Amino acid sequence: MRILLQSITGYPATEAFPGHRLLSAKLIRRAMRVESVQIGQVQDLGDWTTATYKYQVPGPVFVHSLGLAGDEFANTKNHGGIDKAVLAGSAAQYPLWRQETGNPDWTGGALGENLTILGLDEATVCVGDTWRFGETLTLQISQPRQPCWKQAKRWGIKDLVVQMIETGRTGWYHRVLTEGPVSPGDEVSLLTRPHPDWTVARANQVMHAEKSNAALAQALCGLAELSASWKHELGRRF
Repeated sequence: MRILLQSITGYPATEAFPGHRLLSAKLIRRAMRVESVQIGQVQDLGDWTTATYKYQVPGPVFVHSLGLAGDEFANTKNHGGIDKAVLAGSAAQYPLWRQETGNPDWTGGALGENLTILGLDEATVCVGDTWRFGETLTLQISQPRQPCWKQAKRWGIKDLVVQMIETGRTGWYHRVLTEGPVSPGDEVSLLTRPHPDWTVARANQVMHAEKSNAALAQALCGLAELSASWKHELGRRF
């Protein structure tokens, strides 16, 4: 599997690259801020139950250790918890999704994320990163998001999960280190980056494209900040 940098970022790329050649994430000098904040409640839709329909809220929204106030999870086995309290995605990718789907409704929250962030994407954030949102809220990246069939069902796109994985536009999860409020427009700043070689994009490559590479699986598992569920899944490979 080869992922185009432009597929992830929405910015032009000069080459396609496999996961093992991903460079350490370098933040381009551009504004990093929360473009929108989303929450959603569990809905019973007859043949399925979901909380993937997120709607934008003006904020401030308080973020506690298990997620945003007012946000719910339909499947608590695979969603939510300490390691997956807050889901984020890149604002720059939505113009690409609108172009590819032909649907103008693809805006912040369309893929079920809580925070849609301008200036960040899977190629520029790393597992273990600690980020400050506004004045107080501090979040740490725990894993890439593994897309769920419910996004495909919501939008009526059968291969949407495959598209998200192949383009690298998965989003990423955070655990909450310091609780606090978040609002659209909040500045986002990097506090610590212990693993600059382990971008979310590279972690995605290891999980989805380099399944036979036991050494990479073991290396990724060695990151203290990686979520327990990813450590468990990757641990089966070595």
